[in-house]
Amino acid sequence: MQSLTTLEYGKLLALVARNAQTTMGKSRLENLQPLANRLELERDLRAIAETFALSEKQISWRFSELPDPSHAVATLRIMNATLDPISLLEITRLGNQALFARSVIAPEREFAPTLWATVENLPAPLLEVLNRINKKLLPSGEIDDNASPELAQIRREINNQRSRLQKSLESLMRNNSGAIQDEIVTQRNERFVVPVKADFRGRVAGVAHGFSSSGATVFIEPLEAIEANNELQNLKGKEEREVARILFSLTEELRANLPAIEAAVEVVAELDFVKAKAEFARKFKAIVPTISDDETLDLVEARHPLLEENLRQLSALSGQLSENPSTDNRQLTTDNQAKKIVPVSFTLTKEKGVMIISGANAGGKTVVLKTAGLLSLMAISGLPIPAKEARIPFYQSVLADIGDHQSLSANLSTFSSHISNIAEMMRECASPSLVLLDEVGTGTDPDEGSALGVAIVDYFRRICGAQLIASTHYKGLKIYAANDENVVNASVEFNEKTLQPTYRLLVGLAGASSGIEIAKRFGIRDSVIEKARENLDVSAQEAESYLRKLQTETRNAEDLRVALEEEREITAKKYATLDIEARKKEKERQRQFEQELNETIAGFERQSKAFVQTIEDKALKAKLDKERLARKAELNRAVLSQVQSPKKSGQSSVFSSQQNTDNLEPTTDNQPISIGTKVRTSFGNVGVVERMDKEIAEVLVGGMRLRQKISDLQAVVSEEKPKAQSLGEKLQNQAKDANLRLDVEDANAELNLIGKTTADAEYEIDRFLDEAYLAALPRVRIIHGFGTGALKNFVHHFLKGHPHIARFAFAPSDQGGQGATIAELR
Repeated sequence: MQSLTTLEYGKLLALVARNAQTTMGKSRLENLQPLANRLELERDLRAIAETFALSEKQISWRFSELPDPSHAVATLRIMNATLDPISLLEITRLGNQALFARSVIAPEREFAPTLWATVENLPAPLLEVLNRINKKLLPSGEIDDNASPELAQIRREINNQRSRLQKSLESLMRNNSGAIQDEIVTQRNERFVVPVKADFRGRVAGVAHGFSSSGATVFIEPLEAIEANNELQNLKGKEEREVARILFSLTEELRANLPAIEAAVEVVAELDFVKAKAEFARKFKAIVPTISDDETLDLVEARHPLLEENLRQLSALSGQLSENPSTDNRQLTTDNQAKKIVPVSFTLTKEKGVMIISGANAGGKTVVLKTAGLLSLMAISGLPIPAKEARIPFYQSVLADIGDHQSLSANLSTFSSHISNIAEMMRECASPSLVLLDEVGTGTDPDEGSALGVAIVDYFRRICGAQLIASTHYKGLKIYAANDENVVNASVEFNEKTLQPTYRLLVGLAGASSGIEIAKRFGIRDSVIEKARENLDVSAQEAESYLRKLQTETRNAEDLRVALEEEREITAKKYATLDIEARKKEKERQRQFEQELNETIAGFERQSKAFVQTIEDKALKAKLDKERLARKAELNRAVLSQVQSPKKSGQSSVFSSQQNTDNLEPTTDNQPISIGTKVRTSFGNVGVVERMDKEIAEVLVGGMRLRQKISDLQAVVSEEKPKAQSLGEKLQNQAKDANLRLDVEDANAELNLIGKTTADAEYEIDRFLDEAYLAALPRVRIIHGFGTGALKNFVHHFLKGHPHIARFAFAPSDQGGQGATIAELR
């Protein structure tokens, strides 16, 4: 097809085929054509997407050392034909690699259903057949000695016969050393001979098998060696027949599995075909396009792959030339580095399906046409395309008239060649199609060409229902696009200051041709340029000037948009940085806070421990030590609560005891301290003064009595609070509401007393409650059973007066009922 050649589709396929690892995959890519079946197209695109997904999981496959198996497969189709060892090895290698690919894809079958469907029908038992063949063939292509017992026996006999023959000939040479040229047994015509000096050939009786190149040595097979050589040749004949039998047997084994072999060939070809596409996508940052249902052609930052490859090669060449810094090479390097591909973005819909591109010569109009055409062909051929985003219709055809097709032999001028090609495109056009027209109507009178161009564009648009992109310098087509809201005007940008094209596509704005400026840029003399400007029609000058002004304003608006977007990103990064710094400061503040808390707790520990050590009464000392540990646990719980809820850190002091943190009263320095006054100690605990001895006061805090200086105490202003319920009232209310429950089944929160006496139970309960209190457990369960009720009554009596217990009640029915008691710790 003319359009495929025009759009360099063949070169694109060759570029993609470079990534193939097998001749089958390369051939399949080089012969790829746009697909006519949409289901097949979507299957191919899904296969590429699944390959991308597997690559992200580090799952892949690779084919190596796999020549074209078509000859070997054709031989297998011929009855009684035998494969040579190399062909057998190639088939087994291909089958093994196909089965390996199947094993890699199988675990991901749910995430790669298309790839799994490709390899699913490959029979796993084929591996056993291939392994049996591999065991009988050496990597060099020779048959292994153990391929059959007969072959092993024959080869042993050959080795023995060869050894006996060599020893016999070596003995003969020693006995006739004067006539021997070199005491080396050699072979001629596959028979063992000895090298005899030509002058002494009569000394050794036998058959001559030739002379050396100098004629000084004659190779003689002694008479006594003839029979041994004959026997050796006979054994070699047996070996050849056994090898032929083994090769035929192995070939027959493969022939019996011919469908599986053909399936393996197809799997390798298809997977290599898909992998080559994915590898092309990786190198060119290509994506899997979406085939649109509403005939929308939407390309975002699309790039022409052949142009990109060309620029890469130029960049590589400039890198090599930079190592040889001559003047010419430096100039070439600078020019090549300055060239970077400019992506193209535009959208055509079913309603707005025509885009007219105007603007300066050499500004990139043709590149836009070729990019749209080639990428559309790639999409409907099942190939990934170099773009950021892409939606492409399922075109029935992509038709292009680009370049000069004049031919002297066919008597075609530039204009007639274009018109002939467009006439053929009109005959082939079938909706949905993409039509690409470069300089439509050019090569004839400008007025006629402009009118003809408008008519041609309108025909493809209205009669064929095709989407169309056309480049032009004609005002008629620019006005046609400007007057029809369903035709998109576009232009390629031209920098008036540098007189250089920027290759950017500006959608929504017609462009000036800037022919005179470009002529000046290419060296046309100033006098000619000035004369041309004088001859230019005034209205044409005004139109060109107006278009250039529009382009300048559009460029300035775009530059402003880019600048604002950059400023927005900078501001966002700045706020993100500030947020990170604030979090760091908050973490540092919290760390310092925790450090100060830990230091305070450590101070409390030291002071309370020192105080307890001054007490001589052992019972009181033990009780106070237990209370000290309990208070330490309370402080730890308070610290943990404060750290986990930093918002509440300023509402209450974490240094007060648990029973007083809920009722912190304000202190006063004016109220005198006397017996019965509620005070706060230097440790932060709130208690009541029981005794006063000069400057020392004894304060009751919970169940512990502390002695402190009166000057270290602060009176607490009491407030009216609801009267506290007695333990019995609490238990009655609990019975009315609901039993206590253990939130979590924890072995550390349970004590089993069944079988214990009350004396044993007292020690066990006391120790258990101390450990639970220090571990900050909220509730515990004590199992006492039913029995006579004595153990149950004792447990309840013990819990009533215990300082660690806030309340207790029988367990719910699903946690022991009246056979267990759940106690809530303070």
